[in-house]
This record gives sequence, C-alpha cells and structure tokens, in this order.
Amino acid sequence: MKIADNGPEPHVFDIEKATTGNANYRTVAWTGKYLQVTLMSIPPGSSIGLEKHPETDQFLRLDAGTGRALMGSNKRKLQSWEVRDGWSIQVPAGTWHDVENTGEEDLKLYVVYAPVHHTPGIVQKTSQDADRDEESGKDEPPDWSVQPAPDAEDKKA
Repeated sequence: MKIADNGPEPHVFDIEKATTGNANYRTVAWTGKYLQVTLMSIPPGSSIGLEKHPETDQFLRLDAGTGRALMGSNKRKLQSWEVRDGWSIQVPAGTWHDVENTGEEDLKLYVVYAPVHHTPGIVQKTSQDADRDEESGKDEPPDWSVQPAPDAEDKKA
C-alpha cells in the first residue's frame, strides 16, 4: 500500500494495512501542523535506538510482532515492558526510550509525534539511512510546522 503524505490537508487511509505492509524502517505517512504519523518496521534483534526528545510526546502502536519497550528519566535505569501486536506505548516528552524487537518477525508499528519530527513523506529503508538523513539535515520538520524552542535538542544514547 503506497501512502502519499499530503501535508497539513485532511488524510484518510487504512493505518493497520499500511503499517503491516510497510517494509521500510520509517515511512512518514502524514504531516500536520502539530503532529505527524510515521510507519516503522524493525527487524528481529534490532531496535529503534535509545533516545529522548525534550519537547516531543510520542504514541506508538504495535500492529505485528513482539518486543520490549524501555523508558525512564535516566538512560542507565530504564523500566521494561513486554509488548506485542495490539499494544500501545506512550512516551512523555523528555523520557529516554527504546523499542526492541524480541521476536522472529519484523516488528510493525506506527508512531504519532507531537510536534512534527521528520521531513514530510520521507522514506528511510534502514535505521542507518535514518541516522544519515538526520545527521546531514535531510530529515527535518517543515518550516510550516509548529516546533519546540530552539534550545530543546534531542538526545541519542
């Protein structure tokens, strides 16, 4: 299923079908002024990567697979939850977090960021592509989205 991010215009699609059919590490499905929807596929034994966003809340929902959600205020002391298809994860702004795929199939999930976090419509086949795009400045929120204060910088472990 091909998803076209039409920016801050109304958008309707079968999110479960799009999520389970997504083979890319990250596909930005819709970008609004205040929030964004991305689809993710995490291979077995891989993870999203430990990170925190000082002014970004996140909602994640798993549509296939099994994993472990890790969260906490201290990156060296994280609480762990076993998660699977149908579970959701809520990450408050400023919380260290990661989602690991502990299963034998790709972990399929979608993520809602508020505020917007990525370039509208960007597709990143692998986590290495995502890291490269972030480092190069290719993966940036659009100017028309509402963003946190300039000194609120994301952190990666």
